[in-house]
Amino acid sequence: MKINIKQAAATYLAAKIPAGKNVFLALDDGSNKFSKLGGSCSIGNKFQLVVADQADAEYNIGLDNNLGLTLTTAQPETTFLGNGLALDYNNAMLKLTDDSGILDGAVTVEPYTAPTQDQEALKAEMTELGGKIC
Repeated sequence: MKINIKQAAATYLAAKIPAGKNVFLALDDGSNKFSKLGGSCSIGNKFQLVVADQADAEYNIGLDNNLGLTLTTAQPETTFLGNGLALDYNNAMLKLTDDSGILDGAVTVEPYTAPTQDQEALKAEMTELGGKIC
């Protein structure tokens, strides 16, 4: 797969992604270990870039890009990604598109932090976020 990172997005990402980091294009709909959000209204139309120190075995599909980033995605995400992938930045938002149109107009960039919360704290966080999702 290939993604074109447009100049405005490249400028924005330069301050967000340190050199040598791994970047995962991940869904942010509650379907994976990187997502804190979820709900029926976000399935397949909410993405995030997760910046990590190490590669992840599940995110093993390379996304060739014009910035030379180590950018990968996982098999479940490919269901929602088509030909002509592009990432742009305008109106203070990252926008992910493909030939079909806009996939997500508000892609986030998040550093990966290993989970440290116990299950009860995580459940409370998800309950609080639940009211903000749909």
